[in-house]
Amino acid sequence: MTTHAPVRNAGPEEPSIAAEAATTAVVRGAEPGRPERTWLRATGDAAWRFIGIVAVIALVVYLISLVQIVFVAVYLALVLTAVLLPLGNLYDRALPRGLAMIASLLTLLAVVGGLTTYVVSTIAARADDLTTQLTTGLDSLAQSLPFDVGTSEQWLVDGGTWFEENSGAVLDQALQGANLAATGATVVVLGMFLTIFFLTGGGAMWRWFVDQLPARARRNWEAAGETGWRTFSGYTRGIAFVALADATMAGVFLTVMNNPLALPLTVVVFLAVFVPMVGPVAAIVISAVVTLATGDPTSAIIVAVGMTVIAQIDANVLQPLITGKQVNLHPVAMALAITCGTVLAGLLGAVIAVPLTAVSWAVFSRLRARPDEAGEDVAGDGAGPPTPSPDPVAPAQ
Repeated sequence: MTTHAPVRNAGPEEPSIAAEAATTAVVRGAEPGRPERTWLRATGDAAWRFIGIVAVIALVVYLISLVQIVFVAVYLALVLTAVLLPLGNLYDRALPRGLAMIASLLTLLAVVGGLTTYVVSTIAARADDLTTQLTTGLDSLAQSLPFDVGTSEQWLVDGGTWFEENSGAVLDQALQGANLAATGATVVVLGMFLTIFFLTGGGAMWRWFVDQLPARARRNWEAAGETGWRTFSGYTRGIAFVALADATMAGVFLTVMNNPLALPLTVVVFLAVFVPMVGPVAAIVISAVVTLATGDPTSAIIVAVGMTVIAQIDANVLQPLITGKQVNLHPVAMALAITCGTVLAGLLGAVIAVPLTAVSWAVFSRLRARPDEAGEDVAGDGAGPPTPSPDPVAPAQ
């Protein structure tokens, strides 16, 4: 008699070994028939993505370097647009929109032109007194040093001799300076030209650009543009207000100290604020050296202490209250950004490093947020074009 082993039918409640393996592979993150994803594979994928991102950034920096004049002009126009928008909105209550924006730009030109004229006329009117004070101060400084550096008259003689011996190199430097001045004038004119169009029709220009994109990508670009412009304009207006406050405090302080170059040094302080971390230190050094050359060591020490106090008020009070909410960056990140910007583009890189880094980080944080965190579906469903923004310059204000 033959004995047969019992046969068990595999029912739905007993999955096969292959199905169980496939299920396990899916749970572990690998597809059926493919090797399991290990830490080495994940690290390699991340490394390739990082290399791709670095390559794209390097390509963008290289392309910008080829058209640096255009980039600087566009950046200047965006800065002026962000600063002048509130004034243009104020004029808009009494004037048509286009005229209001042009009037805001003319107001800025009038203010800058008036201050420049006042500074130049003040220095020209006191040129003889300033020359005498500067010569006396330099002689006093030279005598107070523990080693012999000569006198101002000897410096002039030595300078004339050096100029005669190096006239060719000086001429080349003068030509380079003239070329740089012409380039700067071109940038300013182009920036003013672009500012007029950004103020009067920037919103329409942005909506036209977004409409050229695929429908599925429009919401992403709208979110990126809105966040980027809000961060950039907030930082620009905040830093302009901080610079004005610092310049006002420095001007009052230097005037009380009877500094003959109080107004030019006030302008230096205003411009120095736009170079984070480095500018305030440079303003302190320049103010102390100029005071030492036109006064006495005691006045120079007092000016250095006073300018340091103003810099501390800037760093610990004004900057956190006004620009801290817009630039959500750690000081270490800001220092690295400024260093990289300086290495890549010199003084210009130091100026634009912080706002560009802040805008990039804000856009990245906005796009990676989940729909419930972002307040809307960032990815979009391609249902239609985004709602036009009322702001005439940027995606949103």
